[in-house]
Amino acid sequence: MGILYKKLPHIDTIDAYQFVTIRTQDSLDSYLKKLESLDIPNARKQVQVDRYLDNSEKGCYFNGEVLVYFRSFLRSLDKDLYDLVAFSIMPNHLHILFCQKEPLAKTMKRVKGISASEINKMLNRKGKFWVSGYYDKAIRDEKHFDTVYRYIRNNPLKAGLEDVDERFYSIYGDRIFVQG
Repeated sequence: MGILYKKLPHIDTIDAYQFVTIRTQDSLDSYLKKLESLDIPNARKQVQVDRYLDNSEKGCYFNGEVLVYFRSFLRSLDKDLYDLVAFSIMPNHLHILFCQKEPLAKTMKRVKGISASEINKMLNRKGKFWVSGYYDKAIRDEKHFDTVYRYIRNNPLKAGLEDVDERFYSIYGDRIFVQG
């Protein structure tokens, strides 16, 4: 398992809603490794990790044609691996909300494996693209679903990204408009 993920249990239930975050391998650095050793709740660690990654330039591959490819790729798996609800593709990580149709490990292996190969080709690079693990949280109830959905919807805007509408997707058709 990857850094910050090895102590987290995975709840893996078909027809359950899942909130999953995956990060590029090159986004990891000494600050994130230090967070792993802190004796604080995992949810608090995750908030600190996300805040840090939203402002980090390390491992930022999701721009231009790579962003277009990955957005299309995630949508192409809808109804096959999962029932997609929403996602935000940040420059160096992904937040996705879906209802499971397959075991979570199988879903993540396919998402990460295929996309890593294709993105590495697009960027003319080799080596590990994604961190080994992933952060997942089974959705407990409607309030939790709404909280996660709002987080995913607002993450690109909160990070100050100018192309928020290209980074966010939702089955509800929400659009994020940057106030200018």
